[in-house]
Amino acid sequence: MKQSTIAVIFMVFVPLLLNSAEPSAFGAGDIDSSSPYGLTSTEKVILQNKNKLHTVVVKSKNQENKVDSLRERLDGLQSIIENLSRQAHNNKIKLKKIETFNDENLHNNDEYSKRLSELVQTNIQSITETQNVVSELSLLTNSIQKDYVNKTEFNALVESFNTFKKLVAKELTKPSTSKKSVSKLKSPELYKHAKKMFDIKYYTKSIADYETLIERNYKPAYAHYMIGEMNFKRKNYANAITYFKKSSSLYAKASYMPRLMLHTAISMDKTGDKTHAELFYSAIMAKYPKTKEAREAKKFLSR
Repeated sequence: MKQSTIAVIFMVFVPLLLNSAEPSAFGAGDIDSSSPYGLTSTEKVILQNKNKLHTVVVKSKNQENKVDSLRERLDGLQSIIENLSRQAHNNKIKLKKIETFNDENLHNNDEYSKRLSELVQTNIQSITETQNVVSELSLLTNSIQKDYVNKTEFNALVESFNTFKKLVAKELTKPSTSKKSVSKLKSPELYKHAKKMFDIKYYTKSIADYETLIERNYKPAYAHYMIGEMNFKRKNYANAITYFKKSSSLYAKASYMPRLMLHTAISMDKTGDKTHAELFYSAIMAKYPKTKEAREAKKFLSR
């Protein structure tokens, strides 16, 4: 397929895709997102510690609430026991009076039995209430034991936090070029630094370097391509397509064009634009039939 045809494909179909791309494609690296993605190794550790701390905080709050509830239950149980004690004492007094009254004046056994039955019923009701409170306290205690943040969980959190500290310390001790000194680098040196950051997967720094090169108009086609590649690796497919399109418009004969077109096709595929993705796969096979990218494009088409 001729280069002009490829350019037409970019000009016609890519804008349509960008208009339909979801906004979340530009949110890689945001650990505050509900579904974060495209995180660096440091950001992943931060997210893991954040989630573990959140779990501990939630459990601690639940335990605190349950302990407060347990205290209230215990206070209530103490009041019930004190009340039972008073009732028992009063019952003894009443029974004694009934016995005395029975000896002196009461010859009616039915009346005596009725009063005695009332006292027994009162005691049974108090005992039932006590049993219910004890049962509830038992369930509450079991629940606290189940949700309790044990020593193993706490040690795991401490170990994870220590790992994070070591990782940060390692990053800080690595020899690197400061932001101020990077801005003072000549374009060829900055070009090498951007590639070095890319090779060690420091994409944020690498992207910043390539953006500076674009501002300086130093190898802008390649800089756009590399930024597109990093967005592709971070699964920011809509953003990747934008940079791939710009790179192709600046220099359509670049050696990396087969890879650029393949990743453009995959990005379209991932964002649901199957029709345009197939056009790009076919274009790769026609334009670069003997390349690795053509074989990969053929596999995608066969699916």
